[in-house]
Amino acid sequence: MADDHILTTDGLTKEFAGFVAVRNVALRVRRHSIHALIGPNGAGKTTCFNLLTKFLRPTRGRILYNGRDITAERSADIARLGMVRSFQISAVFPHLTLLENVRIALQRTLGTSFHFWRSERSLDALNARAEELLDSVGLAQYRDLAAVELPYGRKRALEIATTLALDPEMMLLDEPMAGMGHEDIDKISELIRKVAARRTVLMVEHNLSVVAKLSDIITVMRRGEILAEGTYDTVSRNPEVIEAYMGTGHG
Repeated sequence: MADDHILTTDGLTKEFAGFVAVRNVALRVRRHSIHALIGPNGAGKTTCFNLLTKFLRPTRGRILYNGRDITAERSADIARLGMVRSFQISAVFPHLTLLENVRIALQRTLGTSFHFWRSERSLDALNARAEELLDSVGLAQYRDLAAVELPYGRKRALEIATTLALDPEMMLLDEPMAGMGHEDIDKISELIRKVAARRTVLMVEHNLSVVAKLSDIITVMRRGEILAEGTYDTVSRNPEVIEAYMGTGHG
């Protein structure tokens, strides 16, 4: 493996009853980069994401993470290796406080997941780290609030905190800005930039202004294949990319 690539795929293909959703995708994600996967509706980017995070099994091809073949690994196994899909694995418990939510995520790393019967004192040992994580996403003042009471943007920040509790080397963000207003988009964009400082981020995102602002490298997909790759300036000037988006929306 080239040392600077944390995640690579070769010939990644997924067929559903004769329909090829992803065809021969060779993805190269550079370590410590923010890499966006974009494309119009039906481009195959979500299927590709589901293959990478083991929600789907590829028909053909290989997926390598840190040089290790993870094609046949389960979702939980790749999370333990340090590749975590946020907003799925890190779903929050609505009626627990923010502190309790982050504390449960921290328990996973200790191998004591969901041991709700453990003594309060043993869980209190995790409080300092949980508070640090809440502070890092700007939620320290809400530590005793039930997650259900948070507005949408702050819920996303809490989900990032619970993902960070797993200490991932690579975070995969599945449409992190979906359903957000401008103010929340700005806040979560800054948060992603901050947490990416020491990690690799791969995201599927529809909001092209977010992609332009955050991404180091962009892979554009169309009809299950990679159409173009490069910086935002490069791909946004590509005539084929412009044509792919014309009249299709940014889905």
